[in-house]
Amino acid sequence: MEKITFCIPSKSNLRYLKTCIPSIRENASRNDHEIIIFVDSDEDGTIKWLEQVKDEYNLIYYVNPNLDKSLFGIGKAYDYCIEHSTTDVFMIFHADMMLGKDADLKAFEHLKSKTVVCSTRIEPPIHPNGGEKILLDFGMWPEEWEKDEFNKYVNTQLNETKITNGIFAPWMMYKQEYLNILGGHDPILHSCREDSDLFNRMLLAGFKFTQPWNSLVYHLTGRGAGSFDGDPERHKKWQEDMNKSTLAFIKKWGTNVQHTPLMEPIVSPVYKKSVIIHNSNPHQQLEQTLNPWFNGGQDIIVEVDGGVFNQDDYNIIQQLNAIIKDNGEIGTFELGNLKIIINSMNEYQNNLIKI
Repeated sequence: MEKITFCIPSKSNLRYLKTCIPSIRENASRNDHEIIIFVDSDEDGTIKWLEQVKDEYNLIYYVNPNLDKSLFGIGKAYDYCIEHSTTDVFMIFHADMMLGKDADLKAFEHLKSKTVVCSTRIEPPIHPNGGEKILLDFGMWPEEWEKDEFNKYVNTQLNETKITNGIFAPWMMYKQEYLNILGGHDPILHSCREDSDLFNRMLLAGFKFTQPWNSLVYHLTGRGAGSFDGDPERHKKWQEDMNKSTLAFIKKWGTNVQHTPLMEPIVSPVYKKSVIIHNSNPHQQLEQTLNPWFNGGQDIIVEVDGGVFNQDDYNIIQQLNAIIKDNGEIGTFELGNLKIIINSMNEYQNNLIKI
């Protein structure tokens, strides 16, 4: 295979990098892949350690120029790594992942133009499995990683021929296609949902998603980012970022994140919509609740009566894009307690492909 670049953002992730980086050097099919680390925050001595081992592991690291003042966010950090890479192919990688033997090669064998190749995650059995990953416990924390047992298991799977269609980190693609067609991550999705937004845009741009099941990584299920609630302090900040980013995602796409059980994105049509609220009760906080589902456009107008608004009406608003696509037509109609005025059914999702 050709030389590629592993792109790894770090937000005070020294604990994980100490296991992640050696796994790449030990298990990649070639030992000269580029490894770029972007240090977004350093509250644990990450920079000092990277400086000590940069020659040993042949890695490059960059530091947030506003370190300790503001965060780039994971999307912008990834883009910085990609832009500074010197190879034609890059692989997005999380600090809380460990590479399995030849995972780079097994993914690269499926790479072609307009294709994104996703490795298969092995995770400890904490979260439900929709069928897109393998649940096996090789340790809950990097210090507990049962490397030898993991390596033995990976060796038994190297001839696996199973392939599915889905997308989750780590994923690999051509640098110029990423930059020219997609333009990078959307900065409004600062720290969370930025991957789901990007995957939607990839789908709309005609990219195919391929997941070979002999390209394996061990994933500590969100330890680095903070989605795992076993790290309360990091998890609290992640939850705040996730809530904020989810609202921004809904405002942009008109729906929450949608995907198949195997993690292939589903994109509903995007319409220009506004809401008008009558008889609003301040205690209902209807404006705050409903605002993310509307983008201020006048093609579709939804009138809400706060006096009778209920959960069924809210469910309709959450599914409104799909409802209009399937059954909508120009005119006025009532659905539940909602009055819906459709002036145009123009769709705008393809305008969102490139930032």
